[in-house]
Amino acid sequence: MQFQLAHFFELWRKRQWAFGQEFCTGSTQNRMFAEIEQEFRRYYMKFTAPVTKNQTLQATIQDLTYEGLGVAKVDHYPLFVENALPGEAVTLQVTKIGKNFGYARVTDWQSKSPDRVELPNQAYRQTGIAPLGHLAYPAQLKFKQHQIEMQFERNQLAVPVKATLGMADPTGYRNKAQVPVREIKGELETGFYRKRSHQVMPLTDFYIQDPEIDKAIVKVRDLLRQYHVVPYDEKRHQGVIRNIMVRRGYYSHELMVILITRVADFPQKDALVAAIVSALPETVSVIQSVNAKQTNVILGPTTKKLFGKSFLRDQLLGLTFDISAQSFYQVNPQQTEKLYQAAIEAAGLTGTETVIDAYCGIGTISLALAQHAKYVYGIEVVPAAVADAKRNAKLNDIRNTKFSLGQAERVMQEWAKDGQQPDVLVVDPPRKGLAPEFIAAVGEMKPKRMVYVSCNPATLARDLAALQALGYHAASTQPVDMFPQTTSIESVTGLSLA
Repeated sequence: MQFQLAHFFELWRKRQWAFGQEFCTGSTQNRMFAEIEQEFRRYYMKFTAPVTKNQTLQATIQDLTYEGLGVAKVDHYPLFVENALPGEAVTLQVTKIGKNFGYARVTDWQSKSPDRVELPNQAYRQTGIAPLGHLAYPAQLKFKQHQIEMQFERNQLAVPVKATLGMADPTGYRNKAQVPVREIKGELETGFYRKRSHQVMPLTDFYIQDPEIDKAIVKVRDLLRQYHVVPYDEKRHQGVIRNIMVRRGYYSHELMVILITRVADFPQKDALVAAIVSALPETVSVIQSVNAKQTNVILGPTTKKLFGKSFLRDQLLGLTFDISAQSFYQVNPQQTEKLYQAAIEAAGLTGTETVIDAYCGIGTISLALAQHAKYVYGIEVVPAAVADAKRNAKLNDIRNTKFSLGQAERVMQEWAKDGQQPDVLVVDPPRKGLAPEFIAAVGEMKPKRMVYVSCNPATLARDLAALQALGYHAASTQPVDMFPQTTSIESVTGLSLA
C-alpha cells in the first residue's frame, strides 16, 4: 500500500512538472496533494467518511454546484446542501453519506449571503420550479457565466465568456406549461411534483409561467371538477385526465389547451371542450393526446383536434410561426430573440453564404438566418417539426430554405460524402451535444464558420475541444438566460476555421 501511494504521488509530480509549475505551486500545491491523497484513499483503502448520518456540525458554504446546491467541505469531503449560498455560515445536519460525497440540510444560519432573497412561496424551491429563486438575479447571471468558465477551464479552453444577457423581469416568462392532475384529499388538483418524488403539491401560481397560463390552468381544473372527470391514479394506472398542457402566444395571445388522457373517450367530453372554449375566449385550439402507457412521458404518440386549429400562431424576430402541440418551441420568447440575434451576428452573414442549420426544429433559426443568407438547409429528426418548418417557410414567403428529415449526424455524413460544402454551419443540439459522427462530418465539410447554440456547458466544452482539434477557433461565448430562477444555461459560440 505504501508503494502504491508513493508511486501515485511520483506520477503526479512528473505530470505537474510536464504541465508547468504555474498550475500547482505553494498553498495550491499543498491543498491539491491533500485532496489527491483523500481521493486515493477512497478508492484504494476502506473509506470512512469524516461525518456520520444525522451529525450536526458548523460549516461555511464554499461554492454552488451546477445544480444550485451549496457545497461545504469536512476534511475535503464535500457535503451538498440545498438552500445554501456561498459565504453563509450555517449549522448543518448530515442526511446522507456516500463514498465520494454526502448531503446535508441547513438547520440554522449564523450569517446569510448578501445575495440571498426570499421566495414568495417556498413551494417554488421544494418542487424545483425555481431552484435558484433564493439567489438575487444579478448573482444568478454571474453564476451561469461562471459555470461555463469552469467547464472551459477543465477542458483547457482559452475562450472568453461574456456577461450573461438577462431579463428586466425574470418571472412569468414561460409560454408553455404542463402540469399533472391528481386527486388530493378527495378533490381533483393541479400542481407540480415535489423534487425527487411523485407527490404532487397543489399550486395555482407557478411563478415563472405566463400569469395568463396559470389562470387558464385554474379554469380548466375547475371545469374538470364540474364535469366529474376522474384524475389519473399513477399507482393503480387508473382514471382519465393525466396532465394539462397550455401554450400561449407571447405576441398573438392565442391559447392552445392540450388534455393528456389515459383513455380516448370519457363522459361529457364534448361538453367539457365547449365549456373550456367559452371560459377561455383566447383559445384557438383544444387538443387531446392519449397516453395509455404507464410511463413518465407526458404526451402520447398521437394527438386529436377537439376544437379549432391544430396549431397556434405567434411571432419571433418579425417572422410568423405555426406551433403544434408536439413541436419544440423555445419557452421564453423575449430571451429567444436575444439568443437568435446573437447567433445571427456570430454567423457573420453577408447574403452570399450557404448555411446548414442542424437540429432546426420548426425552422425558427433557419428562417431567421434565411433573411441574411443565400440558402439555408435545415435538418430535423421529428417529422411533425419538419412539416411545421415547411409550412412556416411558406407562411413567411421564404423560398431559400429546404428542410430534410433525419438524424443530424447521419444526414451530415451523407452530405459530406456527396461533397456538400456549406459556408456556415449552425448547430443547436440537445443536452448530450454533438455525436462523434457529426463532428467527423464537420471535419470533412470544413465550413468556414460555425455557430454553436448550447444548452449544456459540459458538452459545449467537450465539443469545442474536439472542434479545436479540427482547426476551429472560438472567439467568445455569449450566455443568454433563457430560464431565470433555474440552473439551466444557454449560450452562443461563434467559431471560425483557422
